Amino acid sequence: MADDSEDVGPIIVPDAPPPPPPLDPEIIAQAEAAKNEANANFKGKHFTAAIDGYTRAIELNPNNAIYWANRAAANIKLENYGAAVADAEKSTEIDPKYIKGYYRRGDAHFALGKYKLALKDLRTAAKVAPRDPDLRKKLAECEKEVKRLRFEEALAVPDEEVMSTLEKLDLSIYDIIEDSYTGPRMQGSPAEGYTITPEFVEAMLAEFKAQKSIHKRFAFEIIKQAHTLFKSLPSLVDVTIPDDKHFTVCGDVHGQFYDLLNIWELNGRPSADNPYLFNGDFVDRGSFSCEVIFSLLAFKLLYPDHMHLTRGNHESKSMNKVYGFDGEVKAKYNGTMVDCFRELFCALPLSYCLNGRVLVLHGGLFSNDGVTLDDLRKVDRFREPPEDGIMCDALWADPSPLPGRTPSKRGVGLSFGRDVTRSFLDANGLDLLVRSHEVKEEGYEVEHDGRLITVFSAPNYCDQMGNKGAFVRFNGNDMVPHFTTFSAVPHPDVKPMAYANSYLMGM
Repeated sequence: MADDSEDVGPIIVPDAPPPPPPLDPEIIAQAEAAKNEANANFKGKHFTAAIDGYTRAIELNPNNAIYWANRAAANIKLENYGAAVADAEKSTEIDPKYIKGYYRRGDAHFALGKYKLALKDLRTAAKVAPRDPDLRKKLAECEKEVKRLRFEEALAVPDEEVMSTLEKLDLSIYDIIEDSYTGPRMQGSPAEGYTITPEFVEAMLAEFKAQKSIHKRFAFEIIKQAHTLFKSLPSLVDVTIPDDKHFTVCGDVHGQFYDLLNIWELNGRPSADNPYLFNGDFVDRGSFSCEVIFSLLAFKLLYPDHMHLTRGNHESKSMNKVYGFDGEVKAKYNGTMVDCFRELFCALPLSYCLNGRVLVLHGGLFSNDGVTLDDLRKVDRFREPPEDGIMCDALWADPSPLPGRTPSKRGVGLSFGRDVTRSFLDANGLDLLVRSHEVKEEGYEVEHDGRLITVFSAPNYCDQMGNKGAFVRFNGNDMVPHFTTFSAVPHPDVKPMAYANSYLMGM
Protein backbone atom coordinates (compact mmCIF):
# COMPACT_ATOMS: atom_id res chain seq x y z
CA MET A 1 0.00 0.00 0.00
CA ALA A 2 1.12 3.58 -0.61
CA ASP A 3 2.92 5.54 2.10
CA ASP A 4 1.19 8.41 3.87
CA SER A 5 2.26 11.86 2.72
CA GLU A 6 2.52 13.61 6.09
CA ASP A 7 5.84 14.82 7.47
CA VAL A 8 7.20 13.04 10.50
CA GLY A 9 6.74 16.18 12.63
CA PRO A 10 8.01 16.87 16.13
CA ILE A 11 8.65 13.98 18.47
CA ILE A 12 6.67 14.33 21.70
CA VAL A 13 6.53 11.73 24.44
CA PRO A 14 3.28 12.36 26.34
CA ASP A 15 2.98 12.29 30.08
CA ALA A 16 1.68 9.13 31.67
CA PRO A 17 -2.03 9.14 32.56
CA PRO A 18 -3.00 9.02 36.24
CA PRO A 19 -2.65 5.50 37.67
CA PRO A 20 -5.82 3.35 37.73
CA PRO A 21 -7.23 2.06 41.02
CA PRO A 22 -5.36 -1.01 42.29
CA LEU A 23 -6.62 -4.46 41.29
CA ASP A 24 -7.21 -7.42 43.54
CA PRO A 25 -3.94 -9.41 43.76
CA GLU A 26 -5.78 -12.56 42.69
CA ILE A 27 -6.95 -10.86 39.47
CA ILE A 28 -3.39 -9.68 38.81
CA ALA A 29 -2.10 -13.24 39.30
CA GLN A 30 -4.71 -14.64 36.90
CA ALA A 31 -3.77 -12.05 34.29
CA GLU A 32 -0.08 -12.88 34.65
CA ALA A 33 -0.84 -16.59 34.28
CA ALA A 34 -2.78 -15.89 31.06
CA LYS A 35 0.12 -13.77 29.78
CA ASN A 36 2.67 -16.47 30.60
CA GLU A 37 0.60 -19.09 28.79
CA ALA A 38 0.31 -16.73 25.81
CA ASN A 39 4.08 -16.15 25.86
CA ALA A 40 4.64 -19.91 25.69
CA ASN A 41 2.27 -20.17 22.73
CA PHE A 42 4.04 -17.26 21.04
CA LYS A 43 7.40 -18.94 21.53
CA GLY A 44 5.91 -22.16 20.12
CA LYS A 45 4.64 -20.19 17.10
CA HIS A 46 0.98 -20.76 17.97
CA PHE A 47 0.12 -17.13 17.33
CA THR A 48 -3.66 -17.42 17.29
CA ALA A 49 -3.57 -19.14 20.68
CA ALA A 50 -1.15 -16.45 21.89
CA ILE A 51 -3.63 -13.74 20.91
CA ASP A 52 -6.37 -15.56 22.82
CA GLY A 53 -4.15 -15.68 25.92
CA TYR A 54 -3.15 -12.02 25.74
CA THR A 55 -6.82 -11.13 25.26
CA ARG A 56 -7.71 -12.98 28.48
CA ALA A 57 -4.93 -11.11 30.29
CA ILE A 58 -6.21 -7.78 28.94
CA GLU A 59 -9.77 -8.55 29.99
CA LEU A 60 -8.54 -9.21 33.53
CA ASN A 61 -6.13 -6.27 33.67
CA PRO A 62 -6.67 -3.80 30.81
CA ASN A 63 -4.18 -1.29 32.22
CA ASN A 64 -1.01 -3.31 31.64
CA ALA A 65 0.88 -1.93 28.64
CA ILE A 66 2.88 -5.13 28.22
CA TYR A 67 -0.22 -7.21 27.46
CA TRP A 68 -1.31 -4.88 24.68
CA ALA A 69 2.18 -4.70 23.14
CA ASN A 70 2.53 -8.49 23.28
CA ARG A 71 -0.81 -8.95 21.54
CA ALA A 72 0.35 -6.45 18.92
CA ALA A 73 3.44 -8.62 18.32
CA ALA A 74 1.27 -11.73 17.81
CA ASN A 75 -1.02 -9.82 15.45
CA ILE A 76 2.03 -8.78 13.42
CA LYS A 77 3.02 -12.43 13.06
CA LEU A 78 -0.45 -13.15 11.63
CA GLU A 79 -0.21 -10.06 9.38
CA ASN A 80 -3.09 -8.38 11.23
CA TYR A 81 -1.34 -5.04 10.98
CA GLY A 82 -4.41 -2.88 11.59
CA ALA A 83 -5.13 -4.74 14.84
CA ALA A 84 -1.44 -4.46 15.78
CA VAL A 85 -1.50 -0.68 15.34
CA ALA A 86 -4.57 -0.41 17.60
CA ASP A 87 -3.04 -2.65 20.29
CA ALA A 88 0.30 -0.84 20.24
CA GLU A 89 -1.46 2.51 20.42
CA LYS A 90 -3.29 1.38 23.56
CA SER A 91 0.01 0.24 25.03
CA THR A 92 1.55 3.68 24.52
CA GLU A 93 -1.52 5.39 26.00
CA ILE A 94 -1.22 3.32 29.17
CA ASP A 95 2.54 3.80 29.49
CA PRO A 96 4.08 6.46 27.22
CA LYS A 97 7.57 5.36 28.29
CA TYR A 98 7.13 1.68 27.34
CA ILE A 99 9.22 1.60 24.18
CA LYS A 100 7.94 -1.73 22.89
CA GLY A 101 4.56 -0.11 22.27
CA TYR A 102 6.24 2.29 19.84
CA TYR A 103 8.31 -0.60 18.38
CA ARG A 104 5.21 -2.61 17.62
CA ARG A 105 3.27 0.26 16.12
CA GLY A 106 6.31 1.19 14.06
CA ASP A 107 6.67 -2.41 12.86
CA ALA A 108 2.99 -2.56 11.83
CA HIS A 109 3.16 0.78 10.04
CA PHE A 110 6.32 -0.32 8.23
CA ALA A 111 4.69 -3.57 7.11
CA LEU A 112 1.79 -1.54 5.69
CA GLY A 113 4.23 0.64 3.74
CA LYS A 114 3.54 3.68 5.95
CA TYR A 115 7.20 4.44 6.43
CA LYS A 116 6.85 7.99 7.69
CA LEU A 117 4.47 6.94 10.45
CA ALA A 118 6.85 4.10 11.32
CA LEU A 119 9.73 6.57 11.48
CA LYS A 120 7.80 8.83 13.84
CA ASP A 121 7.14 5.91 16.21
CA LEU A 122 10.76 4.77 16.18
CA ARG A 123 12.04 8.28 16.82
CA THR A 124 9.66 8.59 19.76
CA ALA A 125 10.97 5.31 21.16
CA ALA A 126 14.55 6.51 20.63
CA LYS A 127 13.87 9.53 22.84
CA VAL A 128 12.92 7.14 25.63
CA ALA A 129 15.73 4.61 25.01
CA PRO A 130 18.44 6.28 22.89
CA ARG A 131 21.00 3.49 23.42
CA ASP A 132 18.83 0.48 22.58
CA PRO A 133 20.83 -1.33 19.82
CA ASP A 134 17.84 -3.06 18.19
CA LEU A 135 15.94 0.20 18.10
CA ARG A 136 18.88 2.06 16.55
CA LYS A 137 19.11 -0.57 13.82
CA LYS A 138 15.38 -0.34 13.07
CA LEU A 139 15.52 3.45 13.07
CA ALA A 140 18.41 3.52 10.59
CA GLU A 141 16.60 1.10 8.25
CA CYS A 142 13.39 3.10 8.42
CA GLU A 143 15.20 6.38 7.72
CA LYS A 144 16.81 4.73 4.71
CA GLU A 145 13.41 3.65 3.40
CA VAL A 146 11.91 7.14 3.82
CA LYS A 147 14.86 8.62 1.91
CA ARG A 148 14.36 6.07 -0.88
CA LEU A 149 10.68 6.94 -1.04
CA ARG A 150 11.40 10.66 -1.30
CA PHE A 151 13.96 10.01 -4.03
CA GLU A 152 11.46 7.96 -6.04
CA GLU A 153 8.78 10.62 -5.60
CA ALA A 154 11.19 13.25 -6.92
CA LEU A 155 11.93 11.17 -10.03
CA ALA A 156 8.34 10.03 -10.66
CA VAL A 157 6.56 10.94 -13.88
CA PRO A 158 2.80 10.89 -14.47
CA ASP A 159 1.33 7.47 -15.33
CA GLU A 160 0.23 8.62 -18.76
CA GLU A 161 3.85 9.41 -19.62
CA VAL A 162 5.16 5.98 -18.57
CA MET A 163 5.93 3.78 -21.55
CA SER A 164 5.30 0.06 -21.24
CA THR A 165 8.49 -1.71 -20.18
CA LEU A 166 7.46 -4.82 -22.08
CA GLU A 167 6.69 -2.86 -25.23
CA LYS A 168 10.07 -1.16 -25.29
CA LEU A 169 11.99 -4.24 -24.12
CA ASP A 170 14.68 -5.18 -26.64
CA LEU A 171 15.15 -8.92 -26.21
CA SER A 172 17.96 -8.98 -28.77
CA ILE A 173 20.43 -7.89 -26.07
CA TYR A 174 19.88 -11.31 -24.48
CA ASP A 175 20.00 -13.32 -27.72
CA ILE A 176 23.58 -14.49 -27.29
CA ILE A 177 23.44 -17.52 -25.02
CA GLU A 178 26.80 -18.17 -23.45
CA ASP A 179 28.56 -21.52 -23.95
CA SER A 180 28.68 -21.82 -20.17
CA TYR A 181 24.87 -22.03 -20.02
CA THR A 182 23.84 -25.67 -19.70
CA GLY A 183 20.22 -25.17 -18.74
CA PRO A 184 17.01 -25.79 -20.73
CA ARG A 185 16.38 -24.01 -24.03
CA MET A 186 13.08 -23.06 -25.57
CA GLN A 187 12.26 -24.39 -29.03
CA GLY A 188 12.95 -21.94 -31.86
CA SER A 189 15.29 -19.02 -32.39
CA PRO A 190 15.32 -15.23 -32.06
CA ALA A 191 14.49 -14.87 -35.76
CA GLU A 192 11.57 -17.30 -35.91
CA GLY A 193 10.40 -16.88 -32.30
CA TYR A 194 10.43 -19.16 -29.31
CA THR A 195 7.83 -21.77 -28.35
CA ILE A 196 7.36 -23.40 -24.99
CA THR A 197 7.18 -27.21 -24.91
CA PRO A 198 6.48 -29.82 -22.22
CA GLU A 199 10.11 -30.90 -22.44
CA PHE A 200 11.32 -27.36 -21.73
CA VAL A 201 8.97 -27.01 -18.76
CA GLU A 202 10.08 -30.29 -17.19
CA ALA A 203 13.73 -29.40 -17.73
CA MET A 204 13.11 -25.96 -16.20
CA LEU A 205 11.52 -27.50 -13.10
CA ALA A 206 14.54 -29.78 -12.70
CA GLU A 207 16.87 -26.79 -13.10
CA PHE A 208 14.97 -24.85 -10.44
CA LYS A 209 14.96 -27.84 -8.11
CA ALA A 210 18.77 -27.89 -8.41
CA GLN A 211 18.79 -24.18 -7.40
CA LYS A 212 19.77 -22.95 -10.85
CA SER A 213 18.15 -20.28 -13.02
CA ILE A 214 17.06 -20.30 -16.63
CA HIS A 215 18.71 -17.94 -19.11
CA LYS A 216 17.44 -14.35 -19.11
CA ARG A 217 16.40 -14.67 -22.77
CA PHE A 218 13.94 -17.44 -21.96
CA ALA A 219 12.83 -15.84 -18.69
CA PHE A 220 11.91 -12.59 -20.45
CA GLU A 221 10.23 -14.57 -23.24
CA ILE A 222 7.96 -16.32 -20.73
CA ILE A 223 6.97 -13.02 -19.11
CA LYS A 224 6.30 -11.32 -22.45
CA GLN A 225 4.20 -14.16 -23.87
CA ALA A 226 2.26 -14.55 -20.60
CA HIS A 227 1.53 -10.82 -20.48
CA THR A 228 0.08 -10.93 -23.99
CA LEU A 229 -2.11 -13.84 -22.97
CA PHE A 230 -3.37 -12.31 -19.71
CA LYS A 231 -3.99 -8.93 -21.33
CA SER A 232 -6.58 -10.55 -23.61
CA LEU A 233 -8.63 -11.87 -20.65
CA PRO A 234 -11.46 -10.09 -18.81
CA SER A 235 -11.19 -9.13 -15.15
CA LEU A 236 -13.59 -11.99 -14.34
CA VAL A 237 -12.95 -15.15 -16.33
CA ASP A 238 -15.72 -17.74 -16.78
CA VAL A 239 -14.52 -21.37 -16.72
CA THR A 240 -16.58 -24.37 -17.80
CA ILE A 241 -15.84 -27.72 -16.14
CA PRO A 242 -17.45 -30.62 -18.04
CA ASP A 243 -19.48 -33.14 -16.03
CA ASP A 244 -16.84 -35.84 -16.46
CA LYS A 245 -13.88 -33.61 -15.55
CA HIS A 246 -12.38 -32.20 -12.35
CA PHE A 247 -10.78 -28.87 -11.44
CA THR A 248 -8.31 -27.99 -8.65
CA VAL A 249 -8.08 -24.66 -6.81
CA CYS A 250 -4.92 -23.81 -4.82
CA GLY A 251 -4.38 -20.87 -2.49
CA ASP A 252 -1.31 -18.80 -1.61
CA VAL A 253 2.05 -20.39 -2.47
CA HIS A 254 4.25 -17.42 -1.45
CA GLY A 255 7.52 -18.46 -3.04
CA GLN A 256 7.53 -21.97 -1.52
CA PHE A 257 8.65 -23.72 -4.69
CA TYR A 258 9.36 -27.12 -3.17
CA ASP A 259 5.87 -27.22 -1.67
CA LEU A 260 4.49 -26.29 -5.09
CA LEU A 261 6.28 -29.28 -6.59
CA ASN A 262 4.76 -31.39 -3.84
CA ILE A 263 1.25 -30.27 -4.83
CA TRP A 264 1.98 -31.52 -8.35
CA GLU A 265 3.33 -34.78 -6.94
CA LEU A 266 0.15 -35.29 -4.93
CA ASN A 267 -2.37 -34.10 -7.51
CA GLY A 268 -0.57 -34.38 -10.85
CA ARG A 269 1.05 -31.84 -13.15
CA PRO A 270 -1.20 -29.23 -14.77
CA SER A 271 -2.53 -30.47 -18.12
CA ALA A 272 -5.60 -30.40 -20.32
CA ASP A 273 -6.99 -33.28 -18.24
CA ASN A 274 -5.84 -31.86 -14.90
CA PRO A 275 -6.68 -28.13 -14.84
CA TYR A 276 -5.69 -25.77 -11.99
CA LEU A 277 -6.44 -22.33 -10.65
CA PHE A 278 -3.81 -20.75 -8.39
CA ASN A 279 -5.56 -18.04 -6.42
CA GLY A 280 -2.96 -15.28 -6.00
CA ASP A 281 0.04 -14.53 -3.77
CA PHE A 282 2.50 -16.58 -5.79
CA VAL A 283 5.45 -14.46 -4.67
CA ASP A 284 6.98 -12.69 -1.63
CA ARG A 285 8.06 -14.01 1.77
CA GLY A 286 9.28 -17.38 0.48
CA SER A 287 12.73 -17.11 -1.14
CA PHE A 288 11.96 -19.18 -4.25
CA SER A 289 9.41 -16.79 -5.71
CA CYS A 290 11.11 -16.61 -9.12
CA GLU A 291 10.95 -20.37 -9.43
CA VAL A 292 7.27 -20.39 -8.45
CA ILE A 293 6.12 -17.65 -10.81
CA PHE A 294 8.08 -18.95 -13.80
CA SER A 295 6.71 -22.46 -13.24
CA LEU A 296 3.12 -21.19 -13.08
CA LEU A 297 3.55 -18.94 -16.12
CA ALA A 298 5.18 -21.73 -18.13
CA PHE A 299 2.23 -24.04 -17.51
CA LYS A 300 -0.12 -21.18 -18.40
CA LEU A 301 1.60 -20.86 -21.77
CA LEU A 302 1.60 -24.61 -22.25
CA TYR A 303 -2.10 -25.05 -21.34
CA PRO A 304 -3.72 -21.60 -21.64
CA ASP A 305 -7.27 -22.92 -21.19
CA HIS A 306 -6.42 -25.22 -18.29
CA MET A 307 -4.03 -23.23 -16.09
CA HIS A 308 -5.47 -20.14 -14.45
CA LEU A 309 -3.91 -17.49 -12.21
CA THR A 310 -5.70 -14.88 -10.07
CA ARG A 311 -4.02 -11.71 -8.87
CA GLY A 312 -3.36 -11.51 -5.13
CA ASN A 313 -2.53 -8.53 -2.95
CA HIS A 314 1.16 -9.53 -3.14
CA GLU A 315 1.18 -9.19 -6.92
CA SER A 316 1.76 -5.47 -6.45
CA LYS A 317 4.56 -2.94 -6.40
CA SER A 318 4.28 -1.92 -2.74
CA MET A 319 4.27 -5.49 -1.42
CA ASN A 320 7.09 -6.69 -3.70
CA LYS A 321 9.39 -3.88 -2.58
CA VAL A 322 9.10 -4.86 1.06
CA TYR A 323 8.50 -8.62 1.18
CA GLY A 324 11.29 -9.89 -1.03
CA PHE A 325 10.21 -10.43 -4.63
CA ASP A 326 11.92 -7.31 -6.02
CA GLY A 327 15.16 -8.19 -4.26
CA GLU A 328 15.01 -11.80 -5.41
CA VAL A 329 14.42 -10.88 -9.06
CA LYS A 330 17.32 -8.42 -8.99
CA ALA A 331 19.59 -11.03 -7.38
CA LYS A 332 18.70 -13.83 -9.80
CA TYR A 333 18.05 -11.82 -12.99
CA ASN A 334 18.07 -7.99 -13.16
CA GLY A 335 16.20 -4.78 -12.37
CA THR A 336 14.55 -4.57 -15.79
CA MET A 337 12.74 -7.81 -15.02
CA VAL A 338 11.26 -6.25 -11.87
CA ASP A 339 9.47 -3.68 -14.03
CA CYS A 340 8.34 -6.40 -16.44
CA PHE A 341 6.81 -8.42 -13.61
CA ARG A 342 5.07 -5.29 -12.33
CA GLU A 343 3.39 -4.88 -15.69
CA LEU A 344 2.56 -8.57 -15.92
CA PHE A 345 0.91 -8.56 -12.48
CA CYS A 346 -1.33 -5.66 -13.50
CA ALA A 347 -2.70 -7.85 -16.32
CA LEU A 348 -3.70 -10.78 -14.08
CA PRO A 349 -7.48 -11.36 -13.81
CA LEU A 350 -9.11 -10.57 -10.47
CA SER A 351 -11.58 -13.46 -10.29
CA TYR A 352 -12.90 -16.63 -11.90
CA CYS A 353 -16.41 -18.10 -12.02
CA LEU A 354 -16.56 -21.90 -12.23
CA ASN A 355 -19.61 -23.36 -14.00
CA GLY A 356 -21.58 -20.26 -13.07
CA ARG A 357 -21.78 -21.54 -9.47
CA VAL A 358 -18.47 -20.91 -7.67
CA LEU A 359 -16.72 -17.53 -7.53
CA VAL A 360 -12.98 -17.60 -6.84
CA LEU A 361 -11.01 -14.49 -5.88
CA HIS A 362 -8.05 -13.84 -3.63
CA GLY A 363 -9.44 -11.66 -0.85
CA GLY A 364 -13.16 -11.33 -0.42
CA LEU A 365 -16.37 -9.41 -0.82
CA PHE A 366 -17.14 -5.76 -1.11
CA SER A 367 -17.68 -2.58 0.89
CA ASN A 368 -21.04 -1.92 -0.77
CA ASP A 369 -24.15 -3.99 -1.40
CA GLY A 370 -25.32 -4.67 -4.93
CA VAL A 371 -21.99 -5.60 -6.53
CA THR A 372 -22.60 -7.98 -9.45
CA LEU A 373 -20.46 -10.30 -11.52
CA ASP A 374 -20.80 -7.79 -14.34
CA ASP A 375 -19.31 -5.13 -12.06
CA LEU A 376 -16.32 -7.43 -11.54
CA ARG A 377 -16.01 -7.93 -15.29
CA LYS A 378 -15.92 -4.16 -15.83
CA VAL A 379 -13.14 -3.39 -13.32
CA ASP A 380 -10.16 -1.66 -14.94
CA ARG A 381 -7.50 -3.85 -13.35
CA PHE A 382 -4.48 -2.62 -15.34
CA ARG A 383 -3.05 -0.62 -12.45
CA GLU A 384 -1.58 -0.93 -8.99
CA PRO A 385 -4.24 -1.81 -6.42
CA PRO A 386 -6.20 1.25 -5.21
CA GLU A 387 -6.86 2.09 -1.56
CA ASP A 388 -10.58 1.24 -1.79
CA GLY A 389 -13.28 0.01 -4.14
CA ILE A 390 -14.06 -3.32 -5.78
CA MET A 391 -10.48 -4.12 -6.81
CA CYS A 392 -9.07 -3.37 -3.35
CA ASP A 393 -11.72 -5.52 -1.65
CA ALA A 394 -11.22 -8.40 -4.11
CA LEU A 395 -7.53 -8.48 -3.15
CA TRP A 396 -7.65 -7.63 0.57
CA ALA A 397 -11.00 -8.39 2.27
CA ASP A 398 -11.47 -11.13 4.89
CA PRO A 399 -14.50 -12.99 6.26
CA SER A 400 -15.60 -12.33 9.83
CA PRO A 401 -17.78 -14.14 12.39
CA LEU A 402 -19.50 -10.79 13.04
CA PRO A 403 -22.48 -9.72 10.92
CA GLY A 404 -22.30 -6.90 8.42
CA ARG A 405 -19.09 -5.11 7.58
CA THR A 406 -16.38 -4.19 10.09
CA PRO A 407 -12.91 -2.61 9.83
CA SER A 408 -10.17 -4.97 8.70
CA LYS A 409 -7.70 -6.32 11.24
CA ARG A 410 -5.11 -5.91 8.45
CA GLY A 411 -5.47 -2.15 8.22
CA VAL A 412 -6.47 -2.46 4.54
CA GLY A 413 -9.81 -3.54 3.07
CA LEU A 414 -12.67 -4.76 5.28
CA SER A 415 -14.10 -7.76 7.10
CA PHE A 416 -17.51 -9.10 6.03
CA GLY A 417 -20.01 -11.35 7.79
CA ARG A 418 -22.07 -14.36 6.75
CA ASP A 419 -25.04 -12.12 5.92
CA VAL A 420 -22.90 -10.25 3.37
CA THR A 421 -21.75 -13.56 1.87
CA ARG A 422 -25.30 -14.94 1.67
CA SER A 423 -26.70 -11.76 0.12
CA PHE A 424 -23.95 -11.53 -2.52
CA LEU A 425 -24.11 -15.19 -3.53
CA ASP A 426 -27.91 -15.28 -3.69
CA ALA A 427 -28.11 -12.06 -5.69
CA ASN A 428 -25.61 -13.41 -8.23
CA GLY A 429 -27.00 -16.95 -8.48
CA LEU A 430 -23.89 -18.50 -6.93
CA ASP A 431 -23.50 -21.39 -4.51
CA LEU A 432 -20.06 -20.80 -3.08
CA LEU A 433 -17.23 -18.30 -2.61
CA VAL A 434 -13.65 -19.62 -2.61
CA ARG A 435 -10.89 -17.26 -1.46
CA SER A 436 -7.37 -17.47 -0.01
CA HIS A 437 -5.32 -14.69 1.63
CA GLU A 438 -5.24 -16.15 5.19
CA VAL A 439 -3.14 -18.81 6.88
CA LYS A 440 -5.32 -21.65 8.15
CA GLU A 441 -4.02 -24.28 10.55
CA GLU A 442 -5.45 -27.15 8.49
CA GLY A 443 -4.79 -25.43 5.17
CA TYR A 444 -8.45 -24.60 4.65
CA GLU A 445 -11.55 -23.50 6.53
CA VAL A 446 -15.26 -23.62 5.71
CA GLU A 447 -17.28 -20.70 7.10
CA HIS A 448 -20.48 -18.71 6.67
CA ASP A 449 -22.93 -21.63 6.74
CA GLY A 450 -20.77 -23.67 4.37
CA ARG A 451 -20.88 -21.05 1.60
CA LEU A 452 -17.35 -19.65 1.99
CA ILE A 453 -14.06 -21.57 1.75
CA THR A 454 -10.60 -20.24 2.52
CA VAL A 455 -7.79 -22.31 0.97
CA PHE A 456 -4.11 -21.69 1.72
CA SER A 457 -1.41 -23.76 -0.01
CA ALA A 458 1.83 -22.67 1.72
CA PRO A 459 2.42 -25.22 4.53
CA ASN A 460 4.53 -24.15 7.51
CA TYR A 461 4.26 -20.62 6.15
CA CYS A 462 7.55 -18.73 6.38
CA ASP A 463 9.07 -21.81 8.06
CA GLN A 464 7.41 -20.83 11.33
CA MET A 465 3.62 -21.12 11.34
CA GLY A 466 3.33 -24.92 11.55
CA ASN A 467 0.17 -24.93 9.41
CA LYS A 468 -0.75 -27.49 6.79
CA GLY A 469 -1.36 -26.58 3.17
CA ALA A 470 -4.46 -27.59 1.20
CA PHE A 471 -6.09 -27.59 -2.20
CA VAL A 472 -9.72 -28.00 -3.23
CA ARG A 473 -10.93 -30.24 -6.03
CA PHE A 474 -14.30 -29.93 -7.77
CA ASN A 475 -16.00 -32.44 -10.04
CA GLY A 476 -17.90 -30.81 -12.87
CA ASN A 477 -21.06 -32.86 -12.39
CA ASP A 478 -21.84 -31.60 -8.88
CA MET A 479 -19.27 -28.86 -7.96
CA VAL A 480 -18.96 -30.24 -4.41
CA PRO A 481 -15.59 -29.28 -2.84
CA HIS A 482 -13.18 -32.07 -1.87
CA PHE A 483 -10.17 -31.12 0.26
CA THR A 484 -6.63 -32.49 0.34
CA THR A 485 -4.26 -31.35 3.07
CA PHE A 486 -0.49 -31.76 3.11
CA SER A 487 2.53 -30.88 5.21
CA ALA A 488 5.63 -28.94 4.25
CA VAL A 489 8.49 -30.73 2.51
CA PRO A 490 12.21 -30.04 3.01
CA HIS A 491 13.79 -27.24 1.03
CA PRO A 492 17.35 -25.96 0.56
CA ASP A 493 18.80 -23.96 3.42
CA VAL A 494 17.65 -20.57 2.20
CA LYS A 495 15.57 -18.78 4.80
CA PRO A 496 12.23 -17.13 4.02
CA MET A 497 12.48 -13.38 3.49
CA ALA A 498 16.13 -13.78 2.44
CA TYR A 499 15.64 -11.01 -0.15
CA ALA A 500 13.18 -8.88 1.86
CA ASN A 501 13.75 -5.51 3.44
CA SER A 502 16.13 -6.08 6.34
CA TYR A 503 13.85 -4.16 8.72
CA LEU A 504 11.38 -7.05 8.56
CA MET A 505 13.91 -9.58 9.79
CA GLY A 506 13.38 -8.36 13.33
CA MET A 507 9.61 -8.61 13.20
